[in-house]
Amino acid sequence: MDIIIIEGLAFALPLFIIAIGGIYSERSGITNLALEGFLGFGAFIGAAAVTAFTRGNVAGIEVQMFFVALLFSVIGGAVFAMLHALLCIPFKANQVISGVVINILAVALTAFFTSQINSVIFGKPTNKFVLGVCEKFTVPGISKIPILGAFFTDVYYYVPIIIVVALFASYVLYKSRFGLRLRACGDNPHAVDAAGVDVSKVRFIAVMISGALSGLGGICFAYSISTSFSPSIYAGYGFLAIAALIFGNWKIGPTLGACLLFGFARSAGYKLAQVLELASTFSDIIMILPYVLTLLLLMFFSSTNRPPRALGEIYDKGKR
Repeated sequence: MDIIIIEGLAFALPLFIIAIGGIYSERSGITNLALEGFLGFGAFIGAAAVTAFTRGNVAGIEVQMFFVALLFSVIGGAVFAMLHALLCIPFKANQVISGVVINILAVALTAFFTSQINSVIFGKPTNKFVLGVCEKFTVPGISKIPILGAFFTDVYYYVPIIIVVALFASYVLYKSRFGLRLRACGDNPHAVDAAGVDVSKVRFIAVMISGALSGLGGICFAYSISTSFSPSIYAGYGFLAIAALIFGNWKIGPTLGACLLFGFARSAGYKLAQVLELASTFSDIIMILPYVLTLLLLMFFSSTNRPPRALGEIYDKGKR
């Protein structure tokens, strides 16, 4: 049970911070299917920075490089998200098509640049960046409590960081003036414009925040799922985050519950495969449990969803 909780939490929280990024974008009115592209490109920038600083030798400085990777991943994700913002806001492109294209572009770019950078630095055109092992810590005392203590045992360094960022993001979205304007842009952008607020600017910032948070989640996946970055290690996780925010009705609290559900389903499936000593073919089938659960949840609860009223609509200032 402890392993299920530890590994489930390690998967759920990066997924949660990516989903919060999606909430910011979609509550502002911009449909965002590009979360997977954002998290992949952000993680690539963070991993490339670590490789450039250490030339592949991270032994003894894993913790320092971990924080370097986080910083550059946030910046890389935000900058890459500007592409989606530019296409959807000033150029008024179809937001769904833009998101799909950006996802494809991110995979192609990260695979190409990873192999090129490795060719220049190491002379080997591999598509992986070595990151090292992400350190873990255990909280003394409370970690001894049955079941509850598992939440404080072998905790990745990024877990408290994500919790703090999520709390701050929740405060900004629901308690700040900027958050009020952002949510209003997704429901009634013309009213926001009539109040003298630049709708396009608010939406542009929201999409960049989405990219920054996705980059943070992406590099955390790279450290927890593997000790290296590869364009293929988190295929599908961006769409799983989208499913979580839809199931959470575009609200941060319920979205956390959905992410925890997906995370524990994944870790339980992995543990079940180990206990039953299944062959790799059958264990792969069990690992699709989070995605099957996603389909079932969307099937039964999608009728109760209430998306932002202006979600996906191209804002035309002259239209009333």
